Order: sequence, then C-alpha cells, then structure tokens
Amino acid sequence: MALSLGQKAGWGLADMGIVVFVVVKQLLVLVFLTSVLGVPVGIAGFVTTAVLIFDMITDPLVGHYSDRTHSRFGRRAPWMAVGAVVMAAGMAALFAVPDGLPLAGDLAWVIAFFGVATIGFTMVAIPFSAQAGEMTQDPRERSAMTGWRMGFASVGILIGGALVPGLAANMGYAMAAVAVSPLIIGAIWISLFATRKAPRLAQDAPIPLKEAYRLVFDNRAFMVLVALYGVMTLAIALITAGLPFAAIYLIVDAGDNALSGVDEALTTLSLMFAAFVVGSIVSQAFWVRLSNQIGKLAALQGGLVLYVTLLCGLFSVLPSVNVTAMAGMFVLAGFANGSYQQIPWALYPDLMDVTRAKTGAAIEGAFSAVWLFGQKLANALAPLVLGLFLQAAGWLETTAGVVTQEPTAITMLHVAITLIPAAILVVSLLGLGLVYRPLAQAALGR
Repeated sequence: MALSLGQKAGWGLADMGIVVFVVVKQLLVLVFLTSVLGVPVGIAGFVTTAVLIFDMITDPLVGHYSDRTHSRFGRRAPWMAVGAVVMAAGMAALFAVPDGLPLAGDLAWVIAFFGVATIGFTMVAIPFSAQAGEMTQDPRERSAMTGWRMGFASVGILIGGALVPGLAANMGYAMAAVAVSPLIIGAIWISLFATRKAPRLAQDAPIPLKEAYRLVFDNRAFMVLVALYGVMTLAIALITAGLPFAAIYLIVDAGDNALSGVDEALTTLSLMFAAFVVGSIVSQAFWVRLSNQIGKLAALQGGLVLYVTLLCGLFSVLPSVNVTAMAGMFVLAGFANGSYQQIPWALYPDLMDVTRAKTGAAIEGAFSAVWLFGQKLANALAPLVLGLFLQAAGWLETTAGVVTQEPTAITMLHVAITLIPAAILVVSLLGLGLVYRPLAQAALGR
C-alpha cells in the first residue's frame, strides 16, 4: 500500500525535534564548557567525546528491543514517545549547572545530564530510523520520505543553530533549552500520531541479540556504507563544532554591508546557520529528483564534490569582514550539505531489504542501531579532535566569552573547519566509488 503525503511528511516531522537536540549538543556543549564554565578546551573535548561514546553502548540494546516490542501502537512508538521527554529534559538540565560548584562539580553535572539526554536521543532516533524500512519497501518512496525528513531536519537545524544560540545569549543556555523543549516533544508526538495508520511490517524478530547483529554485520555493502557515512559525518561535525569559534574569530562584520543590521540583531552564528538552512531546505527537492534521475549514489558523489569545492572556497575567503558574502557562501554550503543529509538515509533501507529477503528477519532496529553507531562515533570524535588541534595550537579557554587568541590558534581553527573537512570528504568519495559501488551493485542486483 502506498503511503499518503501526510504519512510521508508526518514521518519526517519527527526529525525536526531530533535535530534540534543534535545541533545543540554539537554546537553548544563544547563552547558552553569552555566559554561559560571555563573548562580547558582539551578536557572539554574529552568530556564531550566520552559521553557520546557511552551513548553508543545503548544503541544495540535499544535497536534490538525495539524490534521485539509488542504494543497496540506498534514496535517503535512507545520508545519514541518516552524518549522524546527524556531527551528534552536532559538537554535542559545539562545547561542548568548550579552556581558555586567547583570545576569537578560542574563537569559531573554536565556529564550526568548529557548522558541522560543522549540516552533519550537513542530511544527516539533508532526506532524512528527503523520505520523507514518498515513503512515501505519502494526505493522511490523512501527517497520522498527522506526528502520530507531532511526538509524538517533543516528547520531543526535552523532552530538549534540560529534560534537557540540567540536565545542563549539573551536568557541563558538553560532557559533557551527549556524554551525549545515543547517543540522537540511536540514534533515527535505529532509524527507518531500522523503515522499511526501507516503500513508496518508486523513480523517480530524471534532471534537472539547476537544473531541479529551477526546478520547485520554479514551485509557487507551496508557495513561499508556505515563506515563511509561515519567518515562524512566526521567532516561535517568538525565544521559544526568549530563554527561557534569561527563566528567569533573568523567572521567579524565591518558593519557596512547589506546584512550588517541582521547580523547585529541575530548574532553572526545565528545568521550563518540561517543561511545554511535556507540552502539546505531549497536543496531537498533537487536531491530527490536528481537521485531518481541518475541514481542515489551518483547524486551523493556529485553533492560531495560540490561540498569539497565550497570548503576550499571558504578557506580562501576567511577571515572575512563581510557577513553578506559569507551568508551567500553558507547558502551554497547548505545546498551541498543537503546531499549528505538526505541520500545516505535513503540508501541504507534498500540494503536492509537484502537481509530481510535472504533470511526473513525483520530487524530494522538492529540495522538502525549500527547505522547510527557510525554517525555517533564521528560526532563523538569531532569535539575531541577539534579540542586537541586547538589546544596544540595554544587556544586559550575563558569564562568571559571572548579572549584574544594567538595567530597560530586562529590559523588552526581556520584550517580545521575548511581544509581538514574537505580532505575527509575526499576520502569518503574515494571509498564510495572504489569500495561501496561494486558491493552495492552485487547486493542489489543493479
């Protein structure tokens, strides 16, 4: 049975709530630790990475048990409904550090509630991703679903990257997180309501956890795609983690161009994120159409080539005093990022079908847990890598928000958000062409 437009769009809506949290944790936790709590950047990067690695331990369990859950609302809905509340509450609490704690107390508070929030994220993200393999087995419908998903995800990026930092600057990090929590929970709950009558694979997975993951690991094309998507994500996460610092030290508006007033009202960080999201939203229909015309893999490769080109262009124009020109660059970067956002998520459910056809096992939750593992590992490593790079270059932490940095530290930041991510994306491009393509063609018979 074909999915209705409301079901496709309704399914995608949940990702808006999910992505608000993803962007907040990638964008604000590291800078909150270093610029508000005064934690040395190397320690802050390690703490952020440690929490996210801990979160990955829960992924296989949530994936497996969501496959085996029985409820009147389906296998996934109970996990998502509860996880949304846990995620939002943990996010708000991690920024609400009580005054007067010693540095160790500050770190313990952030670690504890960051852990709670990321567990809630897992409870939502893995069952949600598994639904893409349950609701339809039509590759074109999956592309359309993913287009809706990434369109809403772009709105989530705008909220998390543009609205939340502005709110944080005016009312504090904790109150900003509280302000967007109803939106996070509401998007996920409305999505569950909109898809309550969507088709589902009713088949349970009566196989042990170990056997379920053995079947996943035996799918070689899927495992290669997981690794390559993790490589791509590392590049993007480095940019995201470094952008708050870049908005302070690399983009300083001269005040004499078209968007100077907007920059002053929104902050540079919010303006750049808004521009990025505009490009991403505009791109979604383009990448769906291109995927249908030339194939998902070719479209993804084209998008990554465009991304590498734009990162090299950003390296050549930074530092900049023209926020209008930079906003234009970020619109183009968002357009290129749309391919990374959308196409891998439309590719991997097709590979789940291969294992189901061979074995009869409906283990979409297990597949989604492994899929998110690569993404989470990359997101966990990025703050640590950036922190170590900046620390080695002499970056200075502060509790005052801004401090004069040494030229070597500024240069390292410049390279870390442009040329290094570009080089990482080139590695993923080579892997897609030389390793993934032949495996996928053999698995899918295309």
